[in-house]
Amino acid sequence: MINKKKWLIALTTAGVLAATPVLSARDMTEHVNGLLRGDVLVKINGADTSLHPVYIDGRAYLPVREAASTMGYEVHWKGSEIELNKQEEDEAEAMLQMNGIIVNSETKGDSVRLEVLGHGPNNWMFLTIDKNTWLTDLEGNQADWSSLKEGTQITAEYGPIIAMSYPGQSHAAAVQIGTQRHVQENVVASVDNHAGDGWRIQLAEQNGDASKPALVLNAGKETMLVDREGRDVPWTQLKPGIKVRSYYGPAMTKSIPPQSPAHLIVVLDDTLEQSTEAEYQELAWSYVPDTDKNQLITKRGEAEIRLIAAGDASIMAADDKQKEILAKLAAEGVKVVAATYRTEMDALIGPLTVVINPESKELIGFFIRM
Repeated sequence: MINKKKWLIALTTAGVLAATPVLSARDMTEHVNGLLRGDVLVKINGADTSLHPVYIDGRAYLPVREAASTMGYEVHWKGSEIELNKQEEDEAEAMLQMNGIIVNSETKGDSVRLEVLGHGPNNWMFLTIDKNTWLTDLEGNQADWSSLKEGTQITAEYGPIIAMSYPGQSHAAAVQIGTQRHVQENVVASVDNHAGDGWRIQLAEQNGDASKPALVLNAGKETMLVDREGRDVPWTQLKPGIKVRSYYGPAMTKSIPPQSPAHLIVVLDDTLEQSTEAEYQELAWSYVPDTDKNQLITKRGEAEIRLIAAGDASIMAADDKQKEILAKLAAEGVKVVAATYRTEMDALIGPLTVVINPESKELIGFFIRM
């Protein structure tokens, strides 16, 4: 177990160092322009540090020696290699726990990659399940991967290594597979507060300009209402006309429409018309740095396009001018366009997201990649 933990740390370190674009020997000596953000504080385990990041093309960089020292690592330079060493800790104590619902499941060779929204130190995680993951059902019996699908409620222990990306990504040491929930995407027709005891959400199926009742969800204190990235959404923002993805049941009444308890409601971002989406896919591609294009998994015309709030904390403006424009758009409540590409470095620093001003069609900046 000790050797395995050392290997994980070495791999993560090597991956972070390799997260920058592939450079030739000549390129390694070239100057790059960055923005030192003295107003951005870096905290480690909740404690303030004197570290301040430098942003280059929307990515945050920290000095290796200072950052590693703050996290309790010793740094050793060996020619072209950097080695980080740390005293061994009790791995059981370092494990983190999450209780949530699988919102996406993808099989990759001998492993499964789960996207989970739920409760824990991190509300949004990508967890890798493989032959080293201990899978059990609610009775403690050994289970298999076939139950790991969208809508499944799980309790997972993961870590101790978490990739420095948003959302966090880690290997799951143990997963208890719980109840399978139903999944539906509908439009909110009405929302009623039951004297402060909970919420009654009427959902409808949209067919052109017409709609018909589809489902009634009863939400209580245990119900999670979040956006796509696991951030809490105030119940007062859940209004008629908003599209949601609901995870509910499995118990349902036989009434018309049926009623069921809600466990997770994901408020979906605004979407654009298909023709407009294609326009932004082409536009976003022109803003992707050439040094990043060879790392993209998402093809040119397949970027995920969505509207997000201009005040989203994940956005890093490209320069001071765009920072001012972004602040103005946020103050006016304007939404901006985000185009997201999956990359080969997702497991370490997250996907690449280009942010565009819908009014001028100019590049505003990028999502921060850690």
